[in-house]
Amino acid sequence: MDKSDSSESVWLSVIIPVFNEEAALPLTLSLLEQGCTDGVEVIVADGGSTDGSAAVCAGKSVRWVNAEKGRAAQMNAGANVAKGSVLVFLHADTRIPPGFVRELGCFRASHKFWGRFNVALDGKHWAYRLISLMINQRSCCTGIATGDQAIFVKKSVFDIVGGFPDIPLMEDVEFSARLSALDSPLCSRMKVVTSSRRWENNGIVKTVLLMWWLRLQYFFGVSPERLAKIYYPQSHGSMIQQ
Repeated sequence: MDKSDSSESVWLSVIIPVFNEEAALPLTLSLLEQGCTDGVEVIVADGGSTDGSAAVCAGKSVRWVNAEKGRAAQMNAGANVAKGSVLVFLHADTRIPPGFVRELGCFRASHKFWGRFNVALDGKHWAYRLISLMINQRSCCTGIATGDQAIFVKKSVFDIVGGFPDIPLMEDVEFSARLSALDSPLCSRMKVVTSSRRWENNGIVKTVLLMWWLRLQYFFGVSPERLAKIYYPQSHGSMIQQ
């Protein structure tokens, strides 16, 4: 990862929104250190963590940014200080594959505005492979991506659409919908691997049904604020462990 302060040397900014992610961050950052070269910066946008997330980042080539709590606000805060012409938004529990930077380098040289990776859930149950396949196929067909797919976008295009909308839920869906209005996504076949803890903690069937129901409600006009109270019942919209 780039240790230089020169903005001219940085072309890729990896932005990671975090809230109490000390358990997931070490592996994610380690893989980034192994897979990233000069010209890549990593920005951790924190929403007020009270655990050891900051300590995990200490001593690493990571830019720590304090932000208002909430994924949209945190990702926008990271983008605001980013030096790269390409931005990629990576969840703290999502691991990059070999060739990640090379793939984004090809995107940088292309005429595409934005894209996303395929996602693979790391659970061992066969259902996780099916869920991953459905997410990836749905994304290709609809042009709508989720945060788990590590959305990437050219900084100029990010600015054109105004960044992530300031809503407590569905920010990734709305963001990718705005991008799709400009250009279809580059659907990379390369897979990022993300934690299946959301499904493991809440149950596979229950989680799938909830996610589909929330998305359907959103497309029928139910406000993200109302949906967030269902998705985040205890915190009413703050980020939860997923």
